[in-house]
Amino acid sequence: MILEYLIEKYWFAELDERFRINCFANNPSLESSLKFLRKTEWARNQIQGFYIKSKIEDKKKSKK
Repeated sequence: MILEYLIEKYWFAELDERFRINCFANNPSLESSLKFLRKTEWARNQIQGFYIKSKIEDKKKSKK
């Protein structure tokens, strides 16, 4: 769910730009990204933190 939201909002190219994680750059797909993030705690933590920040920004924008 988290990754689906981020891919829909930012696409793989912007996620790669922000994080420089190969699963977003080389032949990106939801499945390969999930596989990598399940195995790699540091990357998963970065993505989860970014998701939380994005949701907070969305709520702030919707209140204006």
